[in-house]
Amino acid sequence: MIPKLSEVSPVQAKYLAFIERLKTSGFQGDTHPDYANRVVLSTDNSIYQVLPQGVIFPSSVTDIQLLTRLSNETEFHGIVLSPRGGGTGTNGQSLTDGLVVDLSKHMNKILEVNVKEGWARVQTGVVKDQLNKAVEADGLFFAPELSTSNRATIGGMINTDASGQGSVMYGKTRDHVLELKTVLLDGELISSAPINEDSLNTIKQGSDYAAHAHRVIDNIAQTKQDAINDTFPELNRCMTGYDLAHIRDNDGHFNLNNILCGSEGTLGFIVEAKVNLLKIPTFATLVNIRYNSFEASLRHANELLTAQPTSIETVDSKVLGLAKGDIIWNSVAEFFPEQPGEDAQGVNLVEYTGDSEAEVAERVKVLTDRLDALSADPNASTLGYTVANGHINVNKIWGMRKKSVGLLGNAKGEKRPVAFVEDTAVPPENLADYIMEFRAVLDSYGVTYGMFGHVDAGVLHVRPALDLKDESQESMIRDITDKVVALTQKYNGLLWGEHGKGVRSEYAPAFFGDLYPCIQQIKGAFDPRNQLNPGKIATPFELGADLLKIDEVPMRGQLDRQIPLTNRDQFKEGMYCNGNGACFNFDPNDAMCPSWKGTRQRIHSPKGRASLMREWLRGMSEQGVDVRKESYKTRHTSFLASFVPRLRNTLAKRKGEYDFSNEVHESMMGCLACKSCVGQCPIKVDVPEFRAKFLELYYSRYLRPAKDYFVGSLEYMMPTMAIFPQPYNWMVGNRFTKGFISKVVGFEDSPKLSKHNLKREMSRRGIRLATPLAIEALSPKDRKRAVIVVQDAFTSYFETELVLDVMELLSRLGFQAYLAPYLPNGKPLHVHGFLRPFEKAAKKNLDMLQNLAFYGLPMIGIDPSMTLTYRSEYAKTFGTSRPIPKVQLMQEWLANQSTHLEKQAISVKDDTFHMMAHCTEKTNAAPSIKDWQNVYELLGLKLAVEDVGCCGMAGTYGHESSNKPTSKTIYNLSWKEKVNDPTLHNKLVATGYSCRCQTKRMDDISIKHPAQILLEHIKADLA
Repeated sequence: MIPKLSEVSPVQAKYLAFIERLKTSGFQGDTHPDYANRVVLSTDNSIYQVLPQGVIFPSSVTDIQLLTRLSNETEFHGIVLSPRGGGTGTNGQSLTDGLVVDLSKHMNKILEVNVKEGWARVQTGVVKDQLNKAVEADGLFFAPELSTSNRATIGGMINTDASGQGSVMYGKTRDHVLELKTVLLDGELISSAPINEDSLNTIKQGSDYAAHAHRVIDNIAQTKQDAINDTFPELNRCMTGYDLAHIRDNDGHFNLNNILCGSEGTLGFIVEAKVNLLKIPTFATLVNIRYNSFEASLRHANELLTAQPTSIETVDSKVLGLAKGDIIWNSVAEFFPEQPGEDAQGVNLVEYTGDSEAEVAERVKVLTDRLDALSADPNASTLGYTVANGHINVNKIWGMRKKSVGLLGNAKGEKRPVAFVEDTAVPPENLADYIMEFRAVLDSYGVTYGMFGHVDAGVLHVRPALDLKDESQESMIRDITDKVVALTQKYNGLLWGEHGKGVRSEYAPAFFGDLYPCIQQIKGAFDPRNQLNPGKIATPFELGADLLKIDEVPMRGQLDRQIPLTNRDQFKEGMYCNGNGACFNFDPNDAMCPSWKGTRQRIHSPKGRASLMREWLRGMSEQGVDVRKESYKTRHTSFLASFVPRLRNTLAKRKGEYDFSNEVHESMMGCLACKSCVGQCPIKVDVPEFRAKFLELYYSRYLRPAKDYFVGSLEYMMPTMAIFPQPYNWMVGNRFTKGFISKVVGFEDSPKLSKHNLKREMSRRGIRLATPLAIEALSPKDRKRAVIVVQDAFTSYFETELVLDVMELLSRLGFQAYLAPYLPNGKPLHVHGFLRPFEKAAKKNLDMLQNLAFYGLPMIGIDPSMTLTYRSEYAKTFGTSRPIPKVQLMQEWLANQSTHLEKQAISVKDDTFHMMAHCTEKTNAAPSIKDWQNVYELLGLKLAVEDVGCCGMAGTYGHESSNKPTSKTIYNLSWKEKVNDPTLHNKLVATGYSCRCQTKRMDDISIKHPAQILLEHIKADLA
């Protein structure tokens, strides 16, 4: 909602007027002056938080030209415009108190790929991994490697001249830029590429911004070359941003792109890029060396360079330890064996690539021979090494290394590693000595830290742990940075190795020295009124404007400290988001985050929701609200007692009365509660948990929609409805009643109850109910093979056939299978914020499960989402106040019965099936996916895991009428193609009830559960 002009400040009124004029001028993109979008884009991956006046998503170059031309009108000369891409900057590069211009939402098309010549032309909102995925089949890739490659845009890479692993061989982003198209502040679209003197002189004759800029830059190159040679260090990571040392390429051509690369949006809007593509090396090997000290790994790096690797990366013990506690460790543990008594304090990852397997093997052997010789020395610092061969294995380890940035933020307690001396660069030969002094600086302040980086390029990432909510620790930002700057200069290095300058541009004059006025001249030529991302890199000399200061820009900690500890603790699942942006993963085949992928709106992402939650808590705290007490009050206030005020607030909402809670509510309602964020976010941001807490409080002030009561009561109604399913099935299948339910209840496409009644079928088939009496009657021999299947509402009543098949499968495999009595699990209640009813349901269910657990029999569940509720929502609700019985996923238990299952192997062994796993299962119980494969292999079948994202259903999310369009969009991103692939016909299996429901709903295709395929083959084998 846009506030009335009378309710806003003069500055905001000016920006609102600018946005309105922009819309009436033919702007086709999206404009968002609402508070929610402003809050979400007020942070990046830095320590800063700056609230913009609005957010704009241009849809085309024409939109950006409209934007820049309008800013040239006299009344709008004070409008600030800041380009933004993936928003993963560590130095506040794209943060602004003006207008954020986000090019990632709409301007993200790959326009052309020329395989023969090896280049691609892209809009700058394209994500790096998106481009690489598109050209992978042609054996090509865009080389600059980043830890954020699955969400960093090409435009962001160009604007920070990004680089990372492998830069010694592949260089920086600017080394791969062939041509750029940029909209300048006067609205002109220019194309830049290396040009000769004749072309340069022709351009200089013009009267526009571009001509003036070329004249200024060329004059600097001609008059300041000696100073440039003296000032710019000879480093792999050169003085990026307005790169005076490379105004002309080695062949003498004038290259404006070397000025634009690294300019952080301060010179213009880079809208299109033609980039160089390289051939993917055919062979790759990674040697993983463990050391007894981190210093030893650094000092060994120089010797390792003589073995001519492609790249060398290092991680310290802190990062390695954090990786071991993350989902990522399952894929790499075999390459980092823990030998008895060994305590690895550092690891070097040494990569070799090439197109000849023999040549790569020969280069690797040179290194491993040296390492083997070292192993004979009892004083050697190396502890051992492993070798990973092939791109698949190598990429697993690089995936762990990429996640290091986020993992560092997942510390315990209030002190969290933060980026402010993040990416210094020194000559590699100085690195070990430099880091030892760097560590001494940090140690003198008593801070902990983790380190990782690119030792071959002399770049190391360091994140000291601070609690910036503590005002006394805030001063360390200035103190430590000043000392690191001096130390970096001492070792002939740079403060900004690869992540750009941003707010840390404050130190640019110290590094550029007498050349800094030249930098200011370039800024003034492109941006004479200082409207483009001001305060970064340089300011126009004529204006005398200051650069931003590292301790004068608002910090997130300053805002968070306004939230009392009780309120922060109540919503701790969202308080520690550090903005790393892992939830913006572009890959449609990745589970993280479906609502972001389906909407491309950042308010519908874990980072966005965490940002809104923090701001909502801050607002509540300003009003003196203790959310813990408010929650208690909500749970103990009757429906009737609160009805009138909730009705009053709801009517006011419908009339348009502003309440920030409503913007937060809109964001929360877009969440599928799939819990991918919990498993994949390095910080473990748990949106479903804090969403449930928020909804509980929100609906203490507003009326709930009817659909919530319908969903919340389903688990209780189903046993009764299942006795006579026909009336319910007729109601949800009849065209008229379906329409009524959709409009009034807000629920549609409801699945039908099973035609089988579970109780009757149990009696008919001799399926035993798990009761103390039945279990006590088991003989010791039978007890060893006994297992209890814990029911859930959805499989028991909507997929009764599956429950029956599971019981038959277990029986045919020689197990004594019992079915636990049915009780509501409570998951739907939790999802919708009915926390008190959820707790009641959970307590009753726990009582029953604990009685069964007393007998020591294993308990398993069929549906992943409902089963994992016991180790997630139940554990968080009750903590240590009462034990939670262990309920395993079916495959987790079966995989541990290997000796028994091998005896049951099926004779037909040539069938391969393809599994599409449930999001919660993939991201919160990752090893269990391999368990299904192991079970199939034990029984003589093959199971391939399909690479798909979310199906778009997630419990009841997809059935809610308002969510149907987004649910369909998410399904179409990755599931639709697989489900309709004729080569996979009758070969697909899906582990989640909601997933199977979605394929039936969207494509009228029924997919079986993995257990049903096993049962079919066992029956066929016996026939």
